[in-house]
Amino acid sequence: MQLEVLDWAIIAGYFAIALGIGLWFKNKAGSSFVEYFASGRSLPWWIAGTSMVATTFAADTPLAVTGLVAKYGLAGNWFWWSWAFGGMLTVFVFARLWRRAEVLTDVELIELRYHGEAAAFLRGFRGFYIAVVMNSIVIGWVTKAMAQVLQQTVLFDPEATVQGFDNEQLLLIAGMLAITGVYSIVSGLWGVAITDMVQFVLAMGGCIGLAIVAVAHIGGVDALQERLAVAFEGQDPLAYLPDFSSAGDGSGATIPLGIFLVLVLSQWWATWYPGAEPGGGGYIVQRMASCKDEQHAVKATLFFQLAHYCLRPWPWILVAFVAIALHPELRAEGADAGAGYPMLIRELAPVGLRGLLLVTFAAAFMSTISTQMNWGASYLVNDVYRRFVAPDADDRQLMRASRLASGLVLLLGGLVAWAMLAFGVSVDQAWAFLAALGAGVGAVFILRWFWWRINVWSELVAMVGSLLLFSMFAVLTTGKDPGSVFSFCYVSALDELPGEYRALIVAAGTLVLWLIATVLTRPEPDGHLAAFYRKVRPSGPGWGPIAALTPDVRPDGDLGRGLVCAVLGTAIIWLTLPAIGAMIFGDWGKGLALAGGAAVCAVVLLQLARPRAHVLA
Repeated sequence: MQLEVLDWAIIAGYFAIALGIGLWFKNKAGSSFVEYFASGRSLPWWIAGTSMVATTFAADTPLAVTGLVAKYGLAGNWFWWSWAFGGMLTVFVFARLWRRAEVLTDVELIELRYHGEAAAFLRGFRGFYIAVVMNSIVIGWVTKAMAQVLQQTVLFDPEATVQGFDNEQLLLIAGMLAITGVYSIVSGLWGVAITDMVQFVLAMGGCIGLAIVAVAHIGGVDALQERLAVAFEGQDPLAYLPDFSSAGDGSGATIPLGIFLVLVLSQWWATWYPGAEPGGGGYIVQRMASCKDEQHAVKATLFFQLAHYCLRPWPWILVAFVAIALHPELRAEGADAGAGYPMLIRELAPVGLRGLLLVTFAAAFMSTISTQMNWGASYLVNDVYRRFVAPDADDRQLMRASRLASGLVLLLGGLVAWAMLAFGVSVDQAWAFLAALGAGVGAVFILRWFWWRINVWSELVAMVGSLLLFSMFAVLTTGKDPGSVFSFCYVSALDELPGEYRALIVAAGTLVLWLIATVLTRPEPDGHLAAFYRKVRPSGPGWGPIAALTPDVRPDGDLGRGLVCAVLGTAIIWLTLPAIGAMIFGDWGKGLALAGGAAVCAVVLLQLARPRAHVLA
């Protein structure tokens, strides 16, 4: 793909702005440890919320959506739309609790909620595990996705039969990582959050521009529907809900009813996944902790959920549909369907838009990398270094450690990215692996806020049990090859079981294990639980014995209202998504009816939410 002067000017201008923002906030971020990792707890909701949205828009996201659409049609997106209810629970139930806890990281909550050496071990282990293992995998896969974008655009070789990765690609990726590393290490969360604002606007503008160009190229939405009907062999690729009457083997736009129910009914509580943690967690908690107060934390997470599910998907989906219509071979078995998105950049984008689209992916890539760096370093410094190595460290020592830790996180992620490129690990494989590995721990992360009886052993057993059950499935399904050391224990029925069912079995088994552990072990000391209850003031009947010990504490008492608000918020998302799609494809009656339903839910939600300290004012 040939770039002209205008394209290069757009690209150069973007990188100059990113570096400029980093240098601008250098002194402010370096003034204290809390400024570096939590922006001094002074972010307004619109900056914090936009930063959340930008972070979850990574270079891999449009590629992953294209892959889901190619296999299942529009309904394939239920893989991530199913997390909407969990996100709305974070908004209306957990956001205030997290902000009230005044933690810097989500694992810091462990010692606030639990007591003793086991709690200290769990905090340190989980902080190290997330920062070094899980964080590196995320950096690795988004880097792999960015390399794929470059491979299909500026570094595309039309004469090559197989598009491989070479030193030129690795140097470009290394350059972007270096620029991201500079502004992230120098500016802390202030620079990350403000840069996220710019990156999100650029990324959305580029995606919308490509969607308009792509649909116009194919002849409009009517021509697109005709081409899609051929590509999907009679199935309805625009069906919002899957066609449950088919087998769901990938031959059409369909998902089996059982898998759909597993996604919608269990994934939001069962699976821990970066950006969609049950009860909130990860960098979402970091942004909430950085907000000015509880109201700003709630508004930030609400904006994030609405933008994440309602604002962003359709430009990606339209481009995915056009890619499949122009290249039906993307639906073939073993095809790299995700490559269809950058292919259209190369084939359709005019001068100027090419540069903007490369900036779009660079911005999406860099916003995620910068967050992973700052977030991962916050665990290493706050939950490992300050907690166990240098508890008396002053701000100067902590700042030095913070910047070193940020660089270490980037280096580890870069090594994992190199390994994924070298050994051909796909983005989809890494995505599915992380989702499966986190299956089973979500329930304890939710219920620890509302049931006094949960203790540190509940969480330890949940984490270990989930890993063991996941490993058991891996052993029982990798012995198909007679030469495998596990061939003696191969179970063909489990090998043929869809991954969603496996994740549900892991979650259910883990739930049973940690409930048994909870019953068989002692509760946390009353004094420690009372201190947590006094600070966080959680609602619900699960704190009855502790509430009796602290009669002066007045919890919010609106857990039920929060649950209803979460249901209404989810309904708004699930009605708005098909409403937008119907209007795009000319079915205005259906679109307006769905939008009207979403509006009714929004009015009721406003009325219910108003007494809760005017959350939506």
